[in-house]
Amino acid sequence: MVENAQIRTNKRSFKIDWILTLILILALFLYGWQIWKAGSANAFYTAAIKSMTESFKNFWYGSFDPAGYITVDKPPVALWFMAISAKIFGVHGWSVVLPSVLFGVGSVYLMYRLVQPYFGKSAGRLAALAMTLTPIVVADSRTNNMDAILIFFLLLALLMLEKAIASQKLVTLLTSFALIGIAFNVKMLQAFMILPAMYLFYWLAANETWKKKVTKLAFATISLLVFTLALPLSTDMTSASKRPYIGGSETNSLMELAFGYNGTERLLGQTTGTGGTFGGGMNSKTQTKKGGGPQGGKLPTNMKKGNAKAPGKVGGKTAQGMPGGQNQKGGPGKMGNGGGGGGAFDIGTIGPFRLFQSSLGPQISWLLPFAIIGLVGGLVFFRDRKRKWYALSREQKQLILWTGWLVPVYGFFSVASFFHPYYMIMLAPPIAALFGIGVTALVKLFNQGRRNRWQFYLLPVALIATAALQSWYVYSYYPWLTWLILAVAIGISAGLVLLPHRTITQPLIIGGLLGILVAPAWWSLTPTIAAESAMIPTAGPSLLTSGQGGSAMGGGMGNNQVNSKLLNYLEKNQGNAKYLFATSDSTTAAPYIIKTGKAVMAMGGFNGTDPAITLKEFKKLVKTGQLKYFYYSGKSGNTEIINWIKKHATKVKTSLYQNTSSQAVGTSSSQTGSQKQPSFNGKTKPTGTKKRGAMTPPSGGKRGAGMSATKKPGTKSKATTPTRQTKQGNAQQPGGMGMGGMGSTGVLYDLSTIYK
Repeated sequence: MVENAQIRTNKRSFKIDWILTLILILALFLYGWQIWKAGSANAFYTAAIKSMTESFKNFWYGSFDPAGYITVDKPPVALWFMAISAKIFGVHGWSVVLPSVLFGVGSVYLMYRLVQPYFGKSAGRLAALAMTLTPIVVADSRTNNMDAILIFFLLLALLMLEKAIASQKLVTLLTSFALIGIAFNVKMLQAFMILPAMYLFYWLAANETWKKKVTKLAFATISLLVFTLALPLSTDMTSASKRPYIGGSETNSLMELAFGYNGTERLLGQTTGTGGTFGGGMNSKTQTKKGGGPQGGKLPTNMKKGNAKAPGKVGGKTAQGMPGGQNQKGGPGKMGNGGGGGGAFDIGTIGPFRLFQSSLGPQISWLLPFAIIGLVGGLVFFRDRKRKWYALSREQKQLILWTGWLVPVYGFFSVASFFHPYYMIMLAPPIAALFGIGVTALVKLFNQGRRNRWQFYLLPVALIATAALQSWYVYSYYPWLTWLILAVAIGISAGLVLLPHRTITQPLIIGGLLGILVAPAWWSLTPTIAAESAMIPTAGPSLLTSGQGGSAMGGGMGNNQVNSKLLNYLEKNQGNAKYLFATSDSTTAAPYIIKTGKAVMAMGGFNGTDPAITLKEFKKLVKTGQLKYFYYSGKSGNTEIINWIKKHATKVKTSLYQNTSSQAVGTSSSQTGSQKQPSFNGKTKPTGTKKRGAMTPPSGGKRGAGMSATKKPGTKSKATTPTRQTKQGNAQQPGGMGMGGMGSTGVLYDLSTIYK
């Protein structure tokens, strides 16, 4: 009888939260709908995934090419999940994106699990909804980049930290910090940005003596270090001859990659392999002094001194359709190649309000004003009035946890000199949590009805402040929506303050919340409608008109096309050579790896500047017949090797491999037709490709930050050629960003004739 009663009790306690279920379904729709049109998604990682499915060695190290020559410039953990998916379902755009989709939905659920136990179901649901409707979360979760997977591990670590505090079990605490170590091996030091919040929160929230806290945190730190360093140290200790070169590093070291390019260089704007600095986001004085162009050299010729801080400004005026640009109506600029923000290299101007600027704000900051005001309201409402003011309640400690995540990350992005706008996903969880908690706190403060106290007005102020920011973001696209958002917010806020009837309070509050969710919801929907799965993901209405959906690289960053004539020639003449061909950079190589599964040597890694091979080693490959062809796409590379090739190798007749028709890798014919190339003085050229801060602007491109601009309707495009800096050992040719393997302007060299 007792057992039966217990079973009935358990059945009654298990209830499906249908509202949460609908939110999760919404997340699955936004993140997963039309991923079957993803093409090759981020081709750089997709090529690596293709290679990783071919051998365990490639899988373990995250090799970019099937021969295990060089890795991608990130740790392999996130790629492991994608490679497993590709091994099960085959290498397709949707199969390599699927893990990001699932981890993204999982993050939404974790948001609910983290907020609901302390602030109630409504707060948990609102936090989950805010996470779901954050535009950059949607865009990131639709790609095979690492960010969606990183966020999941960070949230899971927080959940385990909460459980460790509640249970006082050391093993749970060790697991929490171990997960941060695993997250480090997803995207390196980016994972450590929440560690201050974790240490502080455990110290404040754990109901233990200070000695026990110190002891447990010491063991937790050891767990963190073990799981952080195990993979990098084991990789670095492995003989270089038995593993691929670590892409992105200067010394063939995963540790150096973590703390160099993926560490200090993000903050300082330095760029490995080019010897310069990335000027995006630096102030004009600093940029001019340091040579703030993407190559660390001179600013592009179309950027006047004093305008360097805003990529996309031409001759002191902002070009139409360019990042950070202003339209004729004066609102925040429409992004010509991605949507609603500034593009892959427009990261705004360094300063405390950088995240509110039009370059970054439309990707992440829609609900940030409400979250900040909600934080203030939460600290006030959840104060334990029976204790001294400095004695924190359980809820206030939770608020400190999320604030401890928000503030350091906000501070980093406010001063960092190089990052891509899609990194803003790091701010999505704390903003979503503080929004959900803030709504609960502000509504309760308002319902207390004390009009003579300032707390009463926090809710109306939060609605108006949030609506004001949103109205500025939408003005460039939908001026009518600007006034509608403002009118709704002001009208509802006035009604809340002036109307005495309690019966209409709840409908007004619901209406106000819906009013500030409309615009971010629409921005979040655009990547889904456009079937975007981009190398540089963004969200915004520009996606619906710029032809950047599907497998577009985002921001005009290259293409995933294979020159079928070039490929046929190479396959016919490869013979017993180990490599199909060699080229300077991975962007040119990636489409051919994806298409054929054959080894293509990206001699210098992502943008051709990694010192992965010497001339002596290159000569040995040629002499032993392992390498017969080199395709020079015009991209940067090892000057010594390229000059040797030009001097001794034989040029293949262009008629044998060049043509005007190319095949898009991993995309249907209908998709390929929608991938429009930008126009340069009436001529169509392939766009450039991505690389860190060392991005070389496409030849003839207008952007001061190394990006080609999509022409805005009704405007005329003018082409100017940015200047470039050449570093000793790296060839930077006028060919610009390379042709992505199309063969329309590249040169194919036959190396087999050198030693005959």
